[in-house]
Amino acid sequence: MRRTDQRKWAHAYLKALLVTSGKKSVRRLATAVSRDPSVVQSLRQFVSLSPWGFDEVMEELTHWVTDRRPGPVWPIGRAVLPKRGDRSVGVHRHFDLASGRTLNCQLGLGSFLCIGDAQFPVDWRLHLSTTWTQDPERRWDARIPDCEQYRPLWADTLRLVDRLAARSDSPSSVVLVDMSDEPDVVHLLRGLAKRHRDFVVAVPPYLAVLPIGEGASTPADAKALVSAQSSETAVVRRTDKQQRITHLQTSLVRLAGGPPGAPYRLFSETDPAGNPGPLWLTNLTHHTLAELGSIAALHAGTADAINSMEQHFGLLDFEGRSFPGWYHHMALVSAAYTFRRLHGLIDAPSRSTPH
Repeated sequence: MRRTDQRKWAHAYLKALLVTSGKKSVRRLATAVSRDPSVVQSLRQFVSLSPWGFDEVMEELTHWVTDRRPGPVWPIGRAVLPKRGDRSVGVHRHFDLASGRTLNCQLGLGSFLCIGDAQFPVDWRLHLSTTWTQDPERRWDARIPDCEQYRPLWADTLRLVDRLAARSDSPSSVVLVDMSDEPDVVHLLRGLAKRHRDFVVAVPPYLAVLPIGEGASTPADAKALVSAQSSETAVVRRTDKQQRITHLQTSLVRLAGGPPGAPYRLFSETDPAGNPGPLWLTNLTHHTLAELGSIAALHAGTADAINSMEQHFGLLDFEGRSFPGWYHHMALVSAAYTFRRLHGLIDAPSRSTPH
């Protein structure tokens, strides 16, 4: 950050995120670091109005994490941020597949880097529905830049991949993302293939695929096709460093409705009753099922990281309504979470401790 006052309030906000328990409203954050009542307004102004760049901060955070040699998988996760009313930027009605409920919420996509069993957020995108991008008054009130237009989730995902690729020197990293509720997931798959990116993507059960084999010319639903396959046993590494024996069903397929291309592997873990779980599609056809299952298992670690940021670092607690404010808050939460995870617990400084 270029200005001394920005660095001062960034330090105060980060320290408050680290030492404040419970809900992290601006008022509670201010109380945690100062008895001066004017600090509330100063922190609020710093997050919502001060002209500092989210991109520059997250790029620095990315370099901080990559210096510690992250693993070769780039997980992309989804943060569902419930909100009241319709004034918070990006808020809309969204069906959350995980909870099975339609929520009034903001929807954020985040890209992560893995170091051991820990995952660190290095970029975010706020999903904007057309009710926001096509309403000039709402755009003005929320200070949404002209360059921000509606993008489907698959396009936001590709944007995150492109941004991380520009900051990283790891062309062989595997993109891992759950798009099991994205009806246009084919656009994402073809976009990743066009970028020569390896991927493991959870796809909808109704995705039309062509099984590879003699006489296979009729498309089939992905779930029906993989459920008809016999199970194979594999030892999968979980995110908690433990291993487990699991049963996977798999089939080599091509995408229906397009020109013939390279084959993909469709696979799914089955539960004890033999029912398939999430369906994953990958272009890593020469990897073993154990390797593929271990990559897919990292998705649980992404959800754990987002949940930790929600429970302990204030991911859900931003009270502002502006587009820049949302990104500023996400950058600060990401920095606080990354610091704590990389360096462990720190002693909470007292208010009398000199700066």
